[in-house]
Amino acid sequence: MNKLGIHFRILFSTIALIFATTCTIGYISIKITNEFTQTRFKERFMFLAKYLSLNAELGILIDDKDMLKRLAQNLLSEKDVVSVTILNNTGEELAKVSKNIKSFLSTVEFPVLLKDIRDESQAFIEDRSEDNSKKIIGNVKISYSSQGINSMLFKIKKRIVYISIALSLISIAIFYFISRSIVFPVTDLAKTARQVAKGDVNLRFTTSTLPETRELANAFNSMLDSLNWSNKALEDAYHEMMKQKTMAELGKFSLMIAHEFKNPLSIIKSSFDILKKDIDISSDNVMAFYIEDEIKRMNKLIEDFLRYAKPINPCFRLSDLNLVVKDCIEKFELQNLDNSIKINADIPNEPLYKNVDPDLLAKAINNIIKNAYEAIESNGSKKNIIIKSYSKNTLWIAEIEDSGKGITKENISKIFEPFFTTKTKGTGLGLAFVKQVINAHNGEITAKNGEEGGALFKIEL
Repeated sequence: MNKLGIHFRILFSTIALIFATTCTIGYISIKITNEFTQTRFKERFMFLAKYLSLNAELGILIDDKDMLKRLAQNLLSEKDVVSVTILNNTGEELAKVSKNIKSFLSTVEFPVLLKDIRDESQAFIEDRSEDNSKKIIGNVKISYSSQGINSMLFKIKKRIVYISIALSLISIAIFYFISRSIVFPVTDLAKTARQVAKGDVNLRFTTSTLPETRELANAFNSMLDSLNWSNKALEDAYHEMMKQKTMAELGKFSLMIAHEFKNPLSIIKSSFDILKKDIDISSDNVMAFYIEDEIKRMNKLIEDFLRYAKPINPCFRLSDLNLVVKDCIEKFELQNLDNSIKINADIPNEPLYKNVDPDLLAKAINNIIKNAYEAIESNGSKKNIIIKSYSKNTLWIAEIEDSGKGITKENISKIFEPFFTTKTKGTGLGLAFVKQVINAHNGEITAKNGEEGGALFKIEL
């Protein structure tokens, strides 16, 4: 029994209840029908006996046996009547007729009374007064067969049994489908839960038509959504932890490079400068140019590692954000003495003060502008950079857009990742450092392609 599900438990219990109820109702119906029919059947023959006693009064008084026999013969023609006997008050048999039937016989008797003080309206009223015995002049006996009534009762019983069985089966069938409609969502929910346990976390339970099971389905789906959200949060936390661990390892590696590689590199650079003077190497010498260029590139690589791996601890102070952007633009305009790249700036003159680290913010903006310069130089088309800043609600927003080739769709989501670069000599740490700085200011930086096709970086603080 413990292995049976709720559907079969309810079904078996209901079958037992329906069976017990049907049997009880059937038994009571058969008993009531039997008693009622037997009573009515007996009353019918009692009525015939009264009728015969009333008509036999004259024949008994004048002792006319032929008359009495005709009366008895007429009554014998009634259905189920087996024999009719008329007696006088001394018990002498005056008339008797019968049929050759001997099974299931019952007898009713009724006295023949002298109607000296009764009128016709009281002929069928049984008088049981004290002097009634003095008026009895005879007796009537009618024997009848109960075979017909028993056969009819048997047919009625069979019909009641068949109807009870049919109603029971119909009730069981109806309840089966009702029970199935109630239990099926629960079993389906269990099936869904097992599939989710196997790893199909995106599976959801289809809502039911019943309010209770629909509420259960919604609660179950909400639990799965919450579980998915928790798993995603845990996965993000794990990735962030791994990222932090990687950064910590990178920091250790960068410090090792700083001690074991940067100092020897400085010695190589100094020694090479002395060597150039001693042997009088021209500045146009190709080999000397390559050596110096590679030394600078390696030195920049080490500095980028150190800057990115070093924990950012902003020193916040009240600063004019618009002025920070203007200073960055001025520095790059001084470097671009040939005016090969034009900067279109739209910076409000009104100061906008916020608690920021102006030095870190300037380095981040410089990195973005430098990337814009390099993207335009490699593009070779229209050379201009659009830089603007403005306020929106509680946000300060700065946008830097170049006229380069833009960012490919597959690279937009990767450009802020450490060591990702599309440049042959890039380290892939410049924009990763920018994101670190903006995050340290509780801000947000996004990248997309502008309307003219170039890259558009947007900073929100």
